[in-house]
Amino acid sequence: MNPSIFTLLWYGFVTLAAIQVFYYLFFFSRLAFYRTSGKTTDGTQGEALSVVICAKNEARSLTHNLPVVLQQHYQGINHQPCYEVLVVNDNSEDDTSFVLKHLSPGYPHFRTLDLQQPAKGIPGKKYPLTMGIRSAHHDILVLTDADCRPAGTHWLEHMAYGFSRGKDIVLGYGAYEKRKGLLNKVIRFETFFSALQYLSLALAGIPYMGVGRNLAYRKDLFFRHKGFRTHHHLPSGDDDLFINAAATAKNTAVAIHPEAITYSIPKTSWRAWFRQKTRHLSTGRYYKWQHQVLLGLFSFSQLLYYPVAILCLCYGPWREITWAIIAFRAICQGIIWSLSLKKLGERGLFWYMLPLEILFCVYYILFTPALIRKPKMRWN
Repeated sequence: MNPSIFTLLWYGFVTLAAIQVFYYLFFFSRLAFYRTSGKTTDGTQGEALSVVICAKNEARSLTHNLPVVLQQHYQGINHQPCYEVLVVNDNSEDDTSFVLKHLSPGYPHFRTLDLQQPAKGIPGKKYPLTMGIRSAHHDILVLTDADCRPAGTHWLEHMAYGFSRGKDIVLGYGAYEKRKGLLNKVIRFETFFSALQYLSLALAGIPYMGVGRNLAYRKDLFFRHKGFRTHHHLPSGDDDLFINAAATAKNTAVAIHPEAITYSIPKTSWRAWFRQKTRHLSTGRYYKWQHQVLLGLFSFSQLLYYPVAILCLCYGPWREITWAIIAFRAICQGIIWSLSLKKLGERGLFWYMLPLEILFCVYYILFTPALIRKPKMRWN
């Protein structure tokens, strides 16, 4: 290789490694070393809240998951539930209505809202979610999906604790259940890696997104920001685009605790997962420009890091220094990964992280078209 070309390549490698190390040490370390609080509201100190779930043909999921939501340990001074659960039945054609009616008598804090007609010109679940928010009795809204199951009965306590510190938004972690196979590991790694970024940046005072599987905010905040008006024409974005517009360094908290996690059933085919990710990633181009630059710089450096490192090791005279840089980055990354995986209940992924990260280079290439392609107008 021409010496001048290699020199440029090597300095490029050093720059890429420096960017990666900076992100890990300055941003991602905040999640890794975050001191998880054992405190909760203890059910009697927090405000009353409303759990809002939108369901469309989710009879099986509701049968499995809804009882856990209804049995949360979040009680008032009279030892009665200090929250309501509102399920918005969005024109379901399966047994969803039957399941909801069957559960209602046993839980006085449970309500349903049946929608009979779809909203014209508003794709996705933004219309049913807006109707649910309008119908909610309390100012604090905790959002999750019908296919999500809280890790335990103290989920609401941990989500509510963030509001006790005067915040308007609380970001939680929505994980996927552990199953056998490579696809499951890829799904869980991608979910963890996304959470590593949005939770860490929120802790750094740069909140940019949340996930609707585990998210809470104030009803007043929703209406002050005019709900989903600026992006009501998109099928996705009811979670990340709203948070991108409404979240600030002062009004956002995170809920990081083993019992603050929700678990969803992962996709079982590559095709289904690809469709899901394509739909979700299609909103990224609507983020604030500073968030796009911040995320794009990290993704770009990650995509090029391994190819450029291999070229430097194969053709360069400075192999010892190159190996030292690779080792330093790997140590920083390994420590932060290990601690963050433990906090988010994904410890079993640690030994697969290196090959999965390399596979992520393919992930970036495959899903880049999702940033410019028009998404399909449906949510379930």
